[in-house]
Amino acid sequence: EKAKLLRSQPVQVVEPKGLLYVQQREFAVTTPKDGSVSILGSDDATTCHIVVLRHTGSGATCLTHCDGSDTEAEVSLIMSSVKSFSNTTGYGRLEVHLVGGFNDDRQLSQKLTNQLLRAFDLQPDDVHLVTFCVTELNDREEKDIHFPVIYGIAVNVKTAEIFPATFPEKGPDEDLRSAHVLTGATLTNIYDAKMEQLHIGPYFWRPFPHVDFWLEQDDKQILQNLSTSPLAEPPHFVSHIRSTLIFLKEHPFPSRSLFPDRKPRIYKKNEEGLWEQVCSGEI
Repeated sequence: EKAKLLRSQPVQVVEPKGLLYVQQREFAVTTPKDGSVSILGSDDATTCHIVVLRHTGSGATCLTHCDGSDTEAEVSLIMSSVKSFSNTTGYGRLEVHLVGGFNDDRQLSQKLTNQLLRAFDLQPDDVHLVTFCVTELNDREEKDIHFPVIYGIAVNVKTAEIFPATFPEKGPDEDLRSAHVLTGATLTNIYDAKMEQLHIGPYFWRPFPHVDFWLEQDDKQILQNLSTSPLAEPPHFVSHIRSTLIFLKEHPFPSRSLFPDRKPRIYKKNEEGLWEQVCSGEI
């Protein structure tokens, strides 16, 4: 019933003001007291799942975008991150919302759904499954081709409302963050809720293998080879991958070009509610 309700809601366009956008293999956690961020969100999930974990007592809320790379470790990480904000509240419970995936040919969605359920089940704490809109419950069929119904969601940290969403702005540092994923990153926390700052990096990778070869390929080849579900990708998938590959070609050694001082790139919300880079001297 809950999945049906979520699927029937219109997709809302979430503007960048007050938004913290979470990419694949990233997570962010904050509380209703946050003066900068009121919405956490992620989209472009095909076989991936978006997970929202919330403590009803403290209101601490975590959103992550999982792709099945190391589900058990990822669930432990988000559990401890939410609990670190909730230790002082004697009341409340942990609630989880799982959204994403569809009936894909390779059954990757189903595999990830099972991994997530198992990982939460293995936690010593009680976790209450509140929203379960994954795989077959998030599937639609068109001319014998399967697609997800919901590709993205947002959670309002203040009200706990969860809704289908799309995001015109996925920054800051969109290409840098995607490059980090494409080169095999593990799940990374990108937000310091106490300081209300977004921390990107420092990230290090080796030169991307065959980057020129990939950049010479046509859209169809990129879609076939670099997607887990070529038929169901959103229309901007190829241009996004291309721009990430160009970024990797321009920065084969991030330790030289991007993070020479080994420090993260730090952003804070400005008066308009938009991310603005902070000079490292100001921290």
